[in-house]
Amino acid sequence: MYAERPRIVIAGGGLAGLSLALALKHALRDGLDVVMCDPALKRDPHGDKRAYAVAAAARRMLTALGVWDQVAPEAQPMLDMVITDSRLTDPVRPTFLTFEGDVGEGEPFAHMITAGDLTGALVEACAAAGVILKAEAVRGFSARPARIDVLLGDGELSAALLVAADGARSKLREQAGIGWISWPYNQSGIVATISHERDHEGRAVEHFLPSGPFAILPLKPETQPDGSVKHRSSIVWSERNDTVAALLDAHPEDQLAELERRFGLQLGKIAFETRPQAFPLSFGIARSFVGERIALLGDAAHVIHPIAGQGLNLGLHDAAALAETIVDALRLGMDPGGADVLDGYERARRADITAMGVMTDGLNRLFSNDILPVRLIRDLGLGLVDRMPGLKRFFIREAAGLRDRDTPRLLRGEGL
Repeated sequence: MYAERPRIVIAGGGLAGLSLALALKHALRDGLDVVMCDPALKRDPHGDKRAYAVAAAARRMLTALGVWDQVAPEAQPMLDMVITDSRLTDPVRPTFLTFEGDVGEGEPFAHMITAGDLTGALVEACAAAGVILKAEAVRGFSARPARIDVLLGDGELSAALLVAADGARSKLREQAGIGWISWPYNQSGIVATISHERDHEGRAVEHFLPSGPFAILPLKPETQPDGSVKHRSSIVWSERNDTVAALLDAHPEDQLAELERRFGLQLGKIAFETRPQAFPLSFGIARSFVGERIALLGDAAHVIHPIAGQGLNLGLHDAAALAETIVDALRLGMDPGGADVLDGYERARRADITAMGVMTDGLNRLFSNDILPVRLIRDLGLGLVDRMPGLKRFFIREAAGLRDRDTPRLLRGEGL
């Protein structure tokens, strides 16, 4: 039996780490100490204007944790999705596949929300729940049979478990000796917020172009001081690496012209609301998601192509699975950092993440080319799916994270 009052240290205050911290305190309250360590906690999180798609299952989790109602007024539901496949020079982009956005009565399959709104709500909820927030980095650790000693800037903490949520270049993963399998894509993802003349009506659009997918994701409109409404969308623009530098260095008018070629005219006049930023795209997965008294979470465990918009949702799925594993173990009197407990987390996540990684890698390779026979086959496949309602419902539920197989309780909207 695990007799000591347990302590969990989480290194990394991103959305996955914060969600895990809140889930643990929400379930066990005074029965567990949770310490969140990240230098970024010094900064105001509300300034982060990056936009994320929160799938329906993740929204159910955030609802169960008491966070969603705070951010819902700023969230934009995705009401439907349109998929096209064409060349950049094609005068018309025919629609090959459409999805209606509801997975249940009045429940969209996803919402768009800015990172700042969601991070700010999670930080406030963690503080209110009693999570210890330390604005400093974890510098290292020393794992022992019965505990792990975590080195901070102002001393050491002993814990039952260290959770490494410190990103794709995780130093803690490296220190734990956990291998990393990865390969780069010859692409970068350009992200920006766009204002446009007409209402997007909650529609998401994904154009498959030879250089990579170009996604238009609806954001909540903003009411201006004069009473007018600013319509906004987020773009995720995948482009070959050899052209990215020229695009980012181009004159703003030239950047806008390139954007218009991809964005189209369906939403009227467009403009950059935020400066476009580029991030190199790659695939990566840890050889193990656990080590001796350490568990990997989010990007520290896996990185996938953004073609399906599932990066954040995989991280929140990790948080739900790890929280459930830890809470169930402690209620049974087990050591939450023990190898048998951590193996349960590994089993819960390995197959799902591997399958999602294979799918996104395959989709990117299938659609990011201009080989005519391949284009004909994939367009035929999209058209067939569009004519099969049952298969479309399956895909939309998968995108929403509403899988029947071994779904953690939080993602079903149930408490721990």
